[in-house]
Amino acid sequence: MAQTQPTILVKDIMSRSLVMVDSSSTVNEAAKLMEKAKVGSVIVTEKSIPIGIMTDRDFAITIAAHAYPIHTKVKQVMSSPLIHIGPNEEVWLAADLMYSRKIRRLPVLDEDELLGIVTATDFVKLYTVCNREDTRNMYYHALTRIFDDNNEQQVTSF
Repeated sequence: MAQTQPTILVKDIMSRSLVMVDSSSTVNEAAKLMEKAKVGSVIVTEKSIPIGIMTDRDFAITIAAHAYPIHTKVKQVMSSPLIHIGPNEEVWLAADLMYSRKIRRLPVLDEDELLGIVTATDFVKLYTVCNREDTRNMYYHALTRIFDDNNEQQVTSF
């Protein structure tokens, strides 16, 4: 009788150390927090509820490209609405969500409570410890995704 592999959940690979900033903070304050914590993003909150995310890419693209002053409020330039996932979802669902939305950081929420964040780096770490069955599952999910993307493009071209 074949043994089934345990399902890897988002809560198993997420990072629990988070940096949060209030939406009324300036981009300069957010950047200083990110530098001090050595992270690539901050979760933006209002009344302790997560409403957006500000990433190093937001600084490089949005703020620099549009020459926003350093006293600009993070609420003006954050990525919103906040794309997130639950802690008990399978990691492959998180990977699909990150791929389809073209994001590298995915906050983990249970209701409005922020529990952690999954990053592209977390998936690299996961892959380095995968066994043969995990690798087969990733391959299957990737092929399914490619097949689904191609079918969707063909259907919309009619």
